[in-house]
Amino acid sequence: MKEEIHSYIESLIKERDPLFQEMEQFAIQHNVPIMELAGIEVLLQLLQMQRPAKILEIGTAIGYSAMRMAAALPEAKIVTIERDDERYEQALSNISKSEYLHQINILKGDALEIVNEVNEFGSFDAIFIDAAKGQYMKFFELYTPLLSKNGYVYTDNVLFKGLVVNDHIENKRIRNLVKKIKNYNEWLMNHDQYSTTIIPVGDGLAISRKQN
Repeated sequence: MKEEIHSYIESLIKERDPLFQEMEQFAIQHNVPIMELAGIEVLLQLLQMQRPAKILEIGTAIGYSAMRMAAALPEAKIVTIERDDERYEQALSNISKSEYLHQINILKGDALEIVNEVNEFGSFDAIFIDAAKGQYMKFFELYTPLLSKNGYVYTDNVLFKGLVVNDHIENKRIRNLVKKIKNYNEWLMNHDQYSTTIIPVGDGLAISRKQN
């Protein structure tokens, strides 16, 4: 999407709660990868249509998206996982001083290692994947067994700043990461148990519906 169109769409979005705006500025200043504004607005709209009772988020960062989901879905319970010590503490602080503390459980740990702990919360109606991009397929395989009937999986950053269509990436680490994201997208689109659509909004949002 052209940057002008992207900026235009963002200019139409209503002002957020001051706490959310403060977190958005913090993310910009400290290079924290929270979900892009247009992308999270689409995610919240989809979640409001789905109306999940329980949501699992893989990748808390500073708690921004978990709190935005809690605000949009006052009846929902959210379990969110963060492995980084500093971001976990920042998220805990942000969530603790908000009105969403009763809705959100934040777990400290590597999502690849704490499946049993997450399993204690039961099944989830929606899973939001927004953590280490190179591990997306593993996250999906590990946690979709906890997805309820007719549940949805939402995956952010699947277009990775447009690099998925760039065949000439000099940086080896970025090139390998893009390859993993492209493999994930192709695997997801051809999954026989999920129907997936990729929306070119924000940094790319994949919506996967569990098929009966």
